[in-house]
This record gives sequence, C-alpha cells and structure tokens, in this order.
Amino acid sequence: MKRERAKMNKNIGIIGFGNMGSSLAERIKSAYKVYAFDKDARKTRNLSRIETARDIPGLVKCSDALILAVKPQDFAGVLAEIKDWIGTKLVISIAAGITTNHIEKALGRGARVIRVMPNMPAKIAQGISCLSRSGLASKKDLELADTLFTYLGKTVRIKEELMNSATAVSGSGPAYVLRYLESERVNINRIPQEKKSLFLNDFQKSAQGVGFTFGQAKVLTEAVFSGTVSFLKKTKIAPGELIKQVASKGGTTQAALRVLDGGGSLTEAVKAAKARADELSLRQ
Repeated sequence: MKRERAKMNKNIGIIGFGNMGSSLAERIKSAYKVYAFDKDARKTRNLSRIETARDIPGLVKCSDALILAVKPQDFAGVLAEIKDWIGTKLVISIAAGITTNHIEKALGRGARVIRVMPNMPAKIAQGISCLSRSGLASKKDLELADTLFTYLGKTVRIKEELMNSATAVSGSGPAYVLRYLESERVNINRIPQEKKSLFLNDFQKSAQGVGFTFGQAKVLTEAVFSGTVSFLKKTKIAPGELIKQVASKGGTTQAALRVLDGGGSLTEAVKAAKARADELSLRQ
C-alpha cells in the first residue's frame, strides 16, 4: 500500500551509478520511469528499462525527483551543476555527512531536500535506510523517499540531528557485526541464539548511547545484524575481506574499528564513529 500511495507515475532521476545508485535503479524501474547519469558513461551503457541521460541538465529536466548518489568529493560539483535547473523539484541525497541545510543553501530557491542514510545490505534489498527531511520538504516528499528506499529494505524516519548517529549505527554497523562474527568464529548458517542476543543487547545499548530511543535502537540494530548476515550468505565473501571493503580510509567505520582493535567496547566504538561523522560534517 505504501508503494502504491506514493508512486503516482513519478519520473526518478539518479545521478551517480555506483553500487547504491545502480541497486536502487534496478529495483524501482518496474514501478517508476528511471533516468540515470554517471560521469563514467560506461556505467550506464546497455541498461534495460532505464533511460540514460547525456548530461545532468537533461536528466533534471526529465525528472520529478532527483536522487544524488555520488561520492562526497563529487557532491559540490553536482550541486553547482543542478542549481540552475532544479527549481523546486525534490532532491534526495544519500551522501554521508552532508546536511539538508547545506544542500538547501547551495541550491537556493526553496529547495526541497530529503536526506537518506542507506547501508551495505541495501545492495541485496536487506538494508535499513534512515531518512530525514528539510524544513521545506513536505510529508508527501518524505513519503515518496520512504517508498523508494523500501525497495532496498526497511526504512526509519528520524530527525536531522540524528543522522550522524545513524551513520555510526546503521551505516558503519555491518562492520561491527562482521568483526564480531569473525572474532567469535561463528558459522553464519548456525548462529547460536545466545551469542546473537548478547551482541544485539550490547549493540542496542550502544545505539541508545548516541541518541536513539530504545525502540529506534532495537529496529536499527536488528536490521543491521540480519541484513549483514544475509549479505554474507548471498555474496559468500569472508567477514575479514568484507570489512576491508566497507572501512574507507579516514571514515567513520575505520574510526570505530580502531577502537575495537585497541580493546575498546562496542559502545566506545560507536561513539568514535559518531564523533568522526560529526567532524566530517563540520568540514562542509
């Protein structure tokens, strides 16, 4: 029902066709008209049921809502390029550490902005995405964004001030699960309930320690755990190797893992990830 209410024949434009942008496009193309653009044209060649735009202005013109799925280092350039074309169309950003306020100021003219923090298991539609909206974005805007990201898993609506906490908990969370499974040498096909419960209890308390309510923490941590295990089963990548893939140099996950590697608690690690997310946000 949620998907049907919010669809309304929308044209969705996606700038950035990396892992997350392409995953979303492939899953929503049966319900929406999807337009895609990436600066590396090879990524958008020979797509099925997805239109390829020649340039960003052309994509913006065709779209009712725009999803920005580019890397943080490319974000400022994309904002500058869409500024003269976006008007009051909805902008949905999945860039970590970049606030709705920053995007509003960069675009001007009453920009409507939704910010989304998806996580790694979203690639197999087992993720959890946290969403927040700017002051000018409407409830219908939020509903549309929520509907789009249900194609990648579960969604949770939160306040903007909790987005860095979401980065620390759900964004970096798969790495905590991976490290735990690796250190405990757990068989992912037969995870003992006691071990799972002990980890989740610790993880939930850690999430509450960075501002989430008990209910939010429970939903987030359980989704992170189940999604990460599902990702391991589907990809058959070893936990240690997957950790290397998700721990970007200088990022929030690396900050958390440094604490864990030094013998720190999960609560301390999550707080370190949150602190790093705060630092990165201040660099805008």
